[in-house]
Amino acid sequence: MKKYFLGVDTSNYTTSLALVCDGEVVSSVRRLLPVKDGEKGLRQSDAVFHHTKALPSLSEELFHGFGISDGELCGIGVSSRPRDAEGSYMPCFLAGYSYASGIAHSHNIPMFEFSHQSGHIAAAVYSSGKDFSFFECNPFISFHISGGTTEALLTEFCNETYLCKIVGGTNDASCGQIIDRAGVEMGIKFPCGKELDMLSQKSTKKLPASVSFKDGYFSMSGLQNKYEKYLADGERKEDVALFLFGSIALAIKKSSIYLRELYGNLPILYAGGVMSNSVIRKELSALSDVYFASPELSCDNACGTAILTYKKYISLSSM
Repeated sequence: MKKYFLGVDTSNYTTSLALVCDGEVVSSVRRLLPVKDGEKGLRQSDAVFHHTKALPSLSEELFHGFGISDGELCGIGVSSRPRDAEGSYMPCFLAGYSYASGIAHSHNIPMFEFSHQSGHIAAAVYSSGKDFSFFECNPFISFHISGGTTEALLTEFCNETYLCKIVGGTNDASCGQIIDRAGVEMGIKFPCGKELDMLSQKSTKKLPASVSFKDGYFSMSGLQNKYEKYLADGERKEDVALFLFGSIALAIKKSSIYLRELYGNLPILYAGGVMSNSVIRKELSALSDVYFASPELSCDNACGTAILTYKKYISLSSM
C-alpha cells in the first residue's frame, strides 16, 4: 500500500495543498487570494478569512481530483511560520495550521511544522534538476526572493529541514514589494510580477541598471525613486519594467559574487516567486554552479512542505 503525505501552506497571498508519494509530487492545487483593484496587498485578517474560505474547496479539488484509493495518508506537514527564527510569526499561517491539525487528529497521523521559507527551498531543490543529496551533503547559498522576503542565506540541511543564516539581501523593502508597487503604479492588477515580466519583453530601450550595494546587502528604496522618476518623465512602461528587473538582477548578482568571495565557491540556489522572472533568471544563469526552482515552483506552493513531510516521516521511521 502506498504512503501519501500532505503539505499545507497558507502564505500571505496563496492557499496551497500538495500530495507526495515516494518523494514525488503527485498532485498540487493552489489559489491566489483576491486583492481589490488598485491595492498593493492584503491585511492579515483578510488573508486568514480567504484561506479559511478556500481550504474546503481546495481539499475537494485535491482529493477528489486525484484520490488516494491505492494507499493511505501517513503524515501531514504545514508551514506554521514565515522563517526559522525566534519570533517569526504571521497570522495567515494559523489558517493552515488549524486545517492541518484537524486532519492529523482525525486521521491519527503525525503533523510536522516547517517554515514557509524552508518549503520554498525544498521546492527549489526538488525542481532544480539536481538530486536532493547534492544540497544535503554540504552547505550552499540560497536566495529567498519573494513578495515579502529578500534574503541571502547560508544554508545547511539538518534534521530534515533547512537551517538558514541570513548573510545578505535587502536592508529595506523586498524585491517583490518594489515590483508590485511599480506594477500597481502602471495600472497592473496585484500581484504584478507575471504581467510586468511580459511587459518587459516588449522593451525597445535599455535604461541603465541602478543599484545600491554594500557587503552583501542592497537597497530597494533608491530603485523605487528611480522608476518613479522614469515614469514621471514619460519613459515607456515596457522600458521601465525592463529597467526594474535588470536592476534587481544586478543587485542579486553582485550579492552572489560577494558571498562566494566571503564563504567560498558554494553552489547557489535561487527560490521564491521573484525568481520566476525571465530577465532575472537569464542574467543570473551566466554565473557558474547556480540552480533555480522551476517557474511553477518558484511561486508560493505546498510542494516543498509536502516533500519535507515525507523526508521527516522516513527519517523517524528508520530510527
